[in-house]
Amino acid sequence: MSLPASMRYVDLPSFGAPEEMTIATGPLPTLRAGEILVRVEASGVNRPDVAQRQGTYPPPKDASPILGLEVAGEVVALGEGVDEFSVGDRVCALANGGGYAEYCAVPAGQALPFPKGFDAVKAAALPETFFTVWANLFQMAGLTEGETVLIHGGTSGIGTTAIQLAKAFGAEVFATAGSAEKCQACLDLGAKRAINYREEDFVEVIKAETGRRGVDAILDMIGAAYFQKNLSSLAKDGCLSIIAFLGGSLVERVDLTPIMIKRLTVTGSTMRPRTAEEKRGIRDELVSDVWPLIEAGKVTPVIHSVLPFEQVAEAHHLMESSKHIGKIILKLA
Repeated sequence: MSLPASMRYVDLPSFGAPEEMTIATGPLPTLRAGEILVRVEASGVNRPDVAQRQGTYPPPKDASPILGLEVAGEVVALGEGVDEFSVGDRVCALANGGGYAEYCAVPAGQALPFPKGFDAVKAAALPETFFTVWANLFQMAGLTEGETVLIHGGTSGIGTTAIQLAKAFGAEVFATAGSAEKCQACLDLGAKRAINYREEDFVEVIKAETGRRGVDAILDMIGAAYFQKNLSSLAKDGCLSIIAFLGGSLVERVDLTPIMIKRLTVTGSTMRPRTAEEKRGIRDELVSDVWPLIEAGKVTPVIHSVLPFEQVAEAHHLMESSKHIGKIILKLA
């Protein structure tokens, strides 16, 4: 397949506001062993992209400095040793960086086939949130059928994915959101009870809904501001899984007694620093356990907005406003 000599990509000359990002032209990525080159048709916009733009979430040393952690499109070249994909395959992929570009190199073990019936826009809405939710809620927190879970930020990309997956695997779901409209969206996705955190105390609601038992797992992106309340909301042997710190990362004057009394587990992770082998393991479980649910229509990405590649600044403003319900996608082709 003939490839161009250059590509367009989102450049970030300096950290700061969304307007710091510009469209530039540069060389295509150089493929390493084990990687595939994807001609990008759509890219997902995620909170870590905002943090990287602001200078608080630097990419790993061996990753592309270009923003963007998930892409969908066509495989146009194979690195040495890749035999699980062919040129012409349609894939979505979790990228280590470089997703805001017309071409992106990704490890083959982080790529997945388009679910049947999906186009690039829908496929681009899958990798980052599904990898994150699967790893943190199902692998690490061990959520299983018949358990209860509280999902904070229920209408974020992570939240809409987590509600659907937890429900599909037989859990009872509670979710927090910041408006009546967002709470209704959580209910529509399968939550038993949506809690408007601006008007209700989620600790009291969880106690009332569970007969004061608490929930078995909490997926949290708030961090410090919710830490004590999360401990209070967990049942015995429950697990708090933290994936972001929108409410701060430094916790002061917290009573740790519930951890001992209730035998709680506090865990968390970020996806980007995980090894290629770890990400491949998550990918394989997604293909075997989750892709059939997607193809059966039981789980589907919620997409709020699809914006042209050139409107990347508007996409970041929307992400920072938290007015969206679901994913924000950049369309390149």
